[in-house]
Amino acid sequence: MEENNKKTEKQKANWNIRPYLAIGLTAFIVIIASISVFFLIYRYTGLTELWNKLSNILQPITIGLILAYLLNPIVKFEEKYLLPVLEKNIKNQKKAGKLSRGISIFGALIFVGLILSILLKMVIPELYRSIERMIVDLPKQVNGFIDWASTHVDENSKVADKLEQMLKQGTKFFENWAKTEFLPQTKNILTSLTTGVINVVKVLFNIIIGIIISIYVLMSKESFIGQSKKLIYAIFPPKKANVIVHTVHKSNEIFGGFISGKILDSVIIGILCFVGLSILKMPYTLLVSVIVGVTNVIPFFGPYLGAVPSTILITLANPLSGLYFLIFILVLQQLDGNIIGPKILGDSTGLTSFWVVFAILVGGGLFGVPGMIIGVPVFAVIYYIIRNIVNYVLEKKKLPKETGAYIQVRRLNIEKHEFEHWEKQEKKEKTKKAGKVEKDKEQDKTEE
Repeated sequence: MEENNKKTEKQKANWNIRPYLAIGLTAFIVIIASISVFFLIYRYTGLTELWNKLSNILQPITIGLILAYLLNPIVKFEEKYLLPVLEKNIKNQKKAGKLSRGISIFGALIFVGLILSILLKMVIPELYRSIERMIVDLPKQVNGFIDWASTHVDENSKVADKLEQMLKQGTKFFENWAKTEFLPQTKNILTSLTTGVINVVKVLFNIIIGIIISIYVLMSKESFIGQSKKLIYAIFPPKKANVIVHTVHKSNEIFGGFISGKILDSVIIGILCFVGLSILKMPYTLLVSVIVGVTNVIPFFGPYLGAVPSTILITLANPLSGLYFLIFILVLQQLDGNIIGPKILGDSTGLTSFWVVFAILVGGGLFGVPGMIIGVPVFAVIYYIIRNIVNYVLEKKKLPKETGAYIQVRRLNIEKHEFEHWEKQEKKEKTKKAGKVEKDKEQDKTEE
């Protein structure tokens, strides 16, 4: 009895509270997480308002960071050739570095500003003329299209009658809309225009501040990089910190390669489209080329988004020209998809066609057109991180990393630590069946 009492006393003395604390802490975290998720769902509108306010406040900083990121390759290129020249002539290395950085940033801003001003001077007057011509000639083009349709389609047929009725109904609807809705709401339109002008002024002001912020960021980018790495190595263990730094570096490669490559690809496609339409003597040459070039920035769906309104515009002017344009744009997009795009972009994202479409649809559904553009590199980074985690776990389990090794896998033999494949299993089953058939034949012979 005394020994049993001593054992119970020792058990009480050795009783450990840590497992119970862990269980209680886990339960507490789960409850808090559930409440926070419910709060996020219930107060979603308040969070969106807060997010909109924060995004408006941080808009100049966002613009500045984006500008700095886009200008950085140009600054690096200029600094690569300018810094050695200044270091030869200036003894103080720090002064030479600062001077080369300042000149490179100034040169990059001037270079981008000159390109934008030249493009705007070339594009805006022609766009204005094209739009003015389109507005003036649109009724004539509609009537001409009706005449063309009536001459090429039998006048007594139902197709011609329905087409004519649809066009007449469309013109009547447009006239009624202009009289009943557009004209009475001119006051609202004017007020919206004034608010639009105010918003444009705000955006211009934010762009100016963003340019100043981008200059500061580019001037001291090394210190920002050093501070961020210092923070990562202070918070995380060395192995995890190395992985984070490597992942950020790889993400920068994916983003930089994709965005710069896509912009260059779109510029080339826009120029080729302008040259081709000028040779074919198409209407609205510059307007259509701008539409095709700008929409080409959106991967996969961009060419089709640009081709649809351009085809409608040209078809209204001349139906045969619309058909020729459709053939031309299909050839141009095949050239871009098979030759120009792969040469410029290469395999910068590492995504298959399915995941590219998936990223565009998800990004476009969440953030609109910017999401369609940025969705592919963002998903490429997420895909890269998940792939590295999966490969690391498989390496720990001493399993193959190649995807092809898992296609025909039926199960993992735990004792042998080997995969069993469906093909081998099917062969075994076939051999078993063949053996049974032979045995049955032999039994039948013996019985006979």
